[in-house]
Amino acid sequence: MESDLSDAVSVFVELRPRLFGIAYRVLGSAVEAEDVVQEVWLRWQRTDRAVVVSPVAFLSSTTTRLAINVAQSARVRRETYIGPWLPEPVDTSNDPEAGAERAEALELALLLVLEKLPPTERAAYVLREAFDYAYPDIARILRLSPVNVRKIVSRARKHLTDDQRDSVDAAEHQKLLHAFVAAARQGDTASLEALLTPDVVSLSDGNGIRGAARVPVLGRARVANLSTAYPRFWPTVEVEPVEANGRSGILLHRDGRPATFMTVAATHRGIHQVLWVFDPGKIAAFLASRHRSRDAIVSGV
Repeated sequence: MESDLSDAVSVFVELRPRLFGIAYRVLGSAVEAEDVVQEVWLRWQRTDRAVVVSPVAFLSSTTTRLAINVAQSARVRRETYIGPWLPEPVDTSNDPEAGAERAEALELALLLVLEKLPPTERAAYVLREAFDYAYPDIARILRLSPVNVRKIVSRARKHLTDDQRDSVDAAEHQKLLHAFVAAARQGDTASLEALLTPDVVSLSDGNGIRGAARVPVLGRARVANLSTAYPRFWPTVEVEPVEANGRSGILLHRDGRPATFMTVAATHRGIHQVLWVFDPGKIAAFLASRHRSRDAIVSGV
């Protein structure tokens, strides 16, 4: 019995990064993804593992279905969210692909697009694009026909705009982000405007927190003006470069405490999205995610 449990622990620990990666991409929330993984672990303990032919298939299926259920209820909760909702950023410095075989569907801008899809469609896209599951395997997980799954994944791909498909590489992204931050800190709106596309949008996730814009800010001039004064404490913050969702980000510290996360999305045309996270809960989740890969022991799974 003890040996059986030990084997169950070993299997789960090995697959845990993948399970978290699936749940996180479907939910856009590290906190909710951790809850899903914890529930999967409890179910794995209670399962008659002797009849499980493939632990990978069983655990992937359980994780995906639970994440879809949570996503369906989360959609209702987010209807009451004040202002733009952004996915929770996760630290990927230890796990650049966050458990996936490929880094697809990890950037915040892309997760934001996926959030607009029905949860089942989102899950099918994630399993195919990020984890390279075969269509018949996805069909079994979602309890659909392979033909339907192919249609769903194709439909999900069509939701991606040219900006998502043509995003710059990590090195160019980092260069643009740092140039943006330097210009914003200096109040140099002309340099900022030169970095932005004409149709740029700035999204601020604060859930009603004071000072966070509650509507998207559109256009090169308006976004540049907002960014020089926003956050209003540029002269008093400390800027910490971080890696989030496989790309460069910035954590802004005020009075010694992390207060704001920001990053950008860009193509060769320039920066087309500026993303700000002020929500204290999401900042806390990002800080907690730094320890996820190091502290992934079953007692806390």
